[in-house]
This record gives sequence, C-alpha cells and structure tokens, in this order.
Amino acid sequence: MTEHLEQATAVVREDVSVDELPEFFGRALHRAMAAVQAQGHHPTGPPIALYHGKPHGSVDVEAGFPVEAPITPSEGVTPGRLPGGRVVEATHVGSYDEMARTYDAVVAWMAERRLTPAEEMWEVYLTDPVTQPDPATWRTQIFWPVA
Repeated sequence: MTEHLEQATAVVREDVSVDELPEFFGRALHRAMAAVQAQGHHPTGPPIALYHGKPHGSVDVEAGFPVEAPITPSEGVTPGRLPGGRVVEATHVGSYDEMARTYDAVVAWMAERRLTPAEEMWEVYLTDPVTQPDPATWRTQIFWPVA
C-alpha cells in the first residue's frame, strides 16, 4: 500500500461496453493528446484509465493522460483527476485480457487485511502495444484506493 497524491488529468469520459473498450481507448487517447498539445501542455506520464465502479458489461471510464495542471475543456476532452490517498498498487504483466487475475489478487490482498476498496480504480499503461507487440511483455500498473 502506498500514498498517492492527487493528479490532474486530461481525459475523455464515456459509458462504454466492455467489448468496446479497445476502440474507446484508441479514440480517447488520441483526442486527449491532441487537446493537451493544442493547449501547450505535455503529459507528465503514460496513458491512464480511471474506472468509476467495477466493469459489468459496460463501464463508466475516463481515458487520457496525467498533466501538470488542469486543461481547458475542448472537443470532448475535460479536466479530470486521479484521487489522492491510500492506494493498493499492483503491476500486471501480460495481455489486457488476463488482467482479471491481477485484480482478483488485489481484491484478495485487501480482504485479508480487512481493507475496503473504493468505487474508483485506475490503470497506468506502461507499455505501448504499437511498439511492443508481444502481449506477454505488456506492463500495466493497477491502483485501487482504499477507504
């Protein structure tokens, strides 16, 4: 468990079906990067996705980039934030399709310690699938705040 400082983000937020997440991420990340650059900002880290609740068929999700300061809303890209406070952090190595096993391990770890998971959780995509096409090498950080 670590302490996380609140972080400003530039994101696209939508309610999408789980099957449509790859298309959403591609579109959202492209739009967020364009808005950040058009406003003279730069991402302060790799792409992120913030989930508002656990995915069940569909999910309320934000995708974009951390930034040094809030952006001005532009063409569907809005300022957002990654919450501050205590978080459980885990690194998933492998395909996105296999992330459920890492989430299950995080949930089990929290349960053993009687920690209450927050409704929101986020992922940080450390590997770019375009430049690293082997899914076995992909690395994704998972952050799940606790109450």
